[in-house]
Amino acid sequence: MNKLIISTLILTLPLTMMAKKPAKYEEATKSCEAFNNMKHSNNTNSIKLEVGKEYRILQENKGQILTLIEGERVAQRWVDEACFSDKKVDTKKEESKGSSLSSVVKSIKEKGATPKIHKSTSKQNLLAISWQNAFCQTHQYKKECKKMDSKDFGAFEFVLHGLWPQPRNNQYCNVDKKQVGMDKNKQWHRLNKLELSSTVRSELSKLMPGYSGNLHKHEWIKHGTCYGTNASDYYADAMNLLTQVNNSKVGQFFKQNIGRNIRLEDVRKVFDKEFGAGAGKHVTMNCRRGLVTELWLHLGNEGNNLSELFKKGERPRKSCYKGRVDAVGF
Repeated sequence: MNKLIISTLILTLPLTMMAKKPAKYEEATKSCEAFNNMKHSNNTNSIKLEVGKEYRILQENKGQILTLIEGERVAQRWVDEACFSDKKVDTKKEESKGSSLSSVVKSIKEKGATPKIHKSTSKQNLLAISWQNAFCQTHQYKKECKKMDSKDFGAFEFVLHGLWPQPRNNQYCNVDKKQVGMDKNKQWHRLNKLELSSTVRSELSKLMPGYSGNLHKHEWIKHGTCYGTNASDYYADAMNLLTQVNNSKVGQFFKQNIGRNIRLEDVRKVFDKEFGAGAGKHVTMNCRRGLVTELWLHLGNEGNNLSELFKKGERPRKSCYKGRVDAVGF
């Protein structure tokens, strides 16, 4: 009898060990189109993901995710990885972290509040913010530009390009050579997935349109690794600074001058009025084909807001002195 029981256990053990892995589900953070194919050329029934709803993840490939849309005739659909957040995190733990973007941005908007900036190990930093309309006018082939319209965040606001520790050769800090090689060859979809909080990932996909093309991976591995914090804090800081610009008279100035030519001299005057005398001399303007494409803010690392950070920033030389503020659309 005992031999029979032992034999039965031996026979059933492999079946238990061969049990399938539990299905993986992730929560959608963006209302993305769900396509039948990886080329995103066909979307039967014009299906979109529902923000906040969990979907089963079937496969991940080159920055794209194959998910299951239950109830649809063509149920397996391809979407960008930016459409999903990471696995759920402990909400209480998330709220207690200083890197929580919601608390950072909220403090910016509250009158008189001082946003928290994590102190980086780099003494000088350069914040590059893009005027997305002009960027897309000169990069129409980019994924994030093909479907851009007036409803997009970047149609009337600056968006994040990057936060770069200075000097410029301060790059790829303690990064594996294989990862550096993939980055330099623009194989950004192959770079390691970043460990970002769900809050930061959700906001970053909005404030950095290039997220859909894995710009966030490139910026982190090339520049962020030299900043002195983890990826979530790095991007929380960068988005915080960007938000300060968009919520200021600088942001208003650009909105009011869409379709017009502006001068760097006038832009610097607005920075002086908003962030203190002398702030403007730390700002440069980049142009392409007569369009203002970016602002570069040369900052120090001591302080909690732009007014303080400008005081320790470098004084740049090269710049564009005049350009047009482009409107959305080609």
